[in-house]
Amino acid sequence: MNHSHQGAEDSTEESTEEVLAGVGPRLRRIRKQRDVTLAALSERTGISVSTLSRLESGLRRPSLELLLPIAQAHQVPLDELVGAPPVGDPRVRAKPLTRDGRTFLPLNRRPGGLQAFKVLEPQRVREPDPRTHEGYEWMYVLSGRLRLVLGDHDVVLGPGEAAEFDTRVPHWFGSTGEGPVEFLSLFGPQGERMHVRARTGRQGEKE
Repeated sequence: MNHSHQGAEDSTEESTEEVLAGVGPRLRRIRKQRDVTLAALSERTGISVSTLSRLESGLRRPSLELLLPIAQAHQVPLDELVGAPPVGDPRVRAKPLTRDGRTFLPLNRRPGGLQAFKVLEPQRVREPDPRTHEGYEWMYVLSGRLRLVLGDHDVVLGPGEAAEFDTRVPHWFGSTGEGPVEFLSLFGPQGERMHVRARTGRQGEKE
């Protein structure tokens, strides 16, 4: 009985060590994929370059105190750094949010970084009230017609059309009053740009 118990402990210890041994190469791969230098990561996390280097080479044992700021800097879940297998249903079951008559359905669960929503704007006529804030936004119309006021531009996007813009430019969007509109909205910190140009003419014509 004791031998069996000891064997289970040894197996658990070995699997834990295997997971920890894989953390270093995974940290290096994720950093390289994002084209981030050790110096830049050190500046973002407050962890010294030498410690980060030792972590990646396996000379420093990973700990939550070190991995949490690295996960935050890379904007990835902690389990992605340690290579934990995916657990549970991957489907997002977030509850719809209603704000000022507009319904938002979250399409991702990751806090911070790029956020994705499916948005339903009811049929209504409203006076544009442009606002500004930090960030960048990308929109794709699924159905209906979406009016977008951006700086000096006042355009209408139809199904299959997309727009992207810096949200520091005064902007407003809503229904044209002809019917409801359904669209996808992605927004995030400045620099996380989706490479799709706004279209103001017929389908296929670029601005």
